[in-house]
Amino acid sequence: MSATEPTRPAARRVLRVLVLNGPNLNLLGTREPAIYGRETLDEINAGIAASAAELDVMVTFFQSNHEGALIDRLHARDFDAAIVNAAGLTHTSVSLRDALLAVERPFVEVHLSDPSTREPFRRVNFLEDIAAARFVGLHARGYTLALEELARRWAAGLIPAHAGDAEASNG
Repeated sequence: MSATEPTRPAARRVLRVLVLNGPNLNLLGTREPAIYGRETLDEINAGIAASAAELDVMVTFFQSNHEGALIDRLHARDFDAAIVNAAGLTHTSVSLRDALLAVERPFVEVHLSDPSTREPFRRVNFLEDIAAARFVGLHARGYTLALEELARRWAAGLIPAHAGDAEASNG
């Protein structure tokens, strides 16, 4: 390249966030609305998508009632960071914890209610010590705060880009 040739700016990467929701969250809006509210998962996802557009973040949504499906989705490694509401698996799943550690992506834990104020068995949390941040008891607002936290960390260079990881894991 000659000294008079213009240089191209490096391509700007967009943060890719996986929003992973666990068992029974597909029933939001009708399931125990006094605890979880009346907002459906689709409505929550629409709010996240709107915030993501404002923040210039790419989001992908995945919900399953099956632990293995959640783990398989994490194993795809086609994201830079995640927002995880593991629901009841928070209190029971060493396998989900191991998958979150294995994929080496930061994640923010979200819960619509505050599990620590509910039944004693919900005080066991297999994810809280490995989460980059936590938002609990804030209903749908917790997801938006989680997305903003990840965008802040991305802008500060605290989240590495993982370009090509999905292809590498398939080959």
